[in-house]
Amino acid sequence: MSSPSKRREMDVMKLMMSDYNVETINDGLNEFNVEFHGPKESLYEGGVWKIRVELPDAYPYKSPSIGFVNKIFHPNVDEMSGSVCLDVINQSWSPMFDLLNIFEVFLPQLLLYPNPSDPLNGDAASLMMKDQKQYDQKVKEYCERYAKKENITKSPADEETDDDEDVTDEEAGSSDDEIAGHADP
Repeated sequence: MSSPSKRREMDVMKLMMSDYNVETINDGLNEFNVEFHGPKESLYEGGVWKIRVELPDAYPYKSPSIGFVNKIFHPNVDEMSGSVCLDVINQSWSPMFDLLNIFEVFLPQLLLYPNPSDPLNGDAASLMMKDQKQYDQKVKEYCERYAKKENITKSPADEETDDDEDVTDEEAGSSDDEIAGHADP
């Protein structure tokens, strides 16, 4: 059972058998989405995110690539792509870890202890360092707007139309055509 492919299969199955909702992409074990809830007693408590996980061929010797599908306001997460700072993952990754560690240890630690000195989201890092109270408020606003259970089941096109809630269809013009041209993140 020491081959990387058997280890990958075992880790993915272990994650699927856990309390996490896992949705495979293209019927393979290399890419999948996992429903992740913000840690208790954190600014992100009550938030629900869809996390995209991509396992490299060299997994478990090389860390998985993880990203938030729905938006999150955090210094170490790129707001547009949802990518998590690779340094954060790679510095702590070891083949001894499995996929459950990502959702039970790594992501909760990332959300509980953001590192504004190594940002992927400069606005979040700057706000966190200059005005903690306003940063906290913005995190909560993002959780309220983007990190709800119903948000993780929406298509990206649905989420984009939510950004213009106060705009009527006539005011927005033909927004369906514009959205159709956007590439999926």
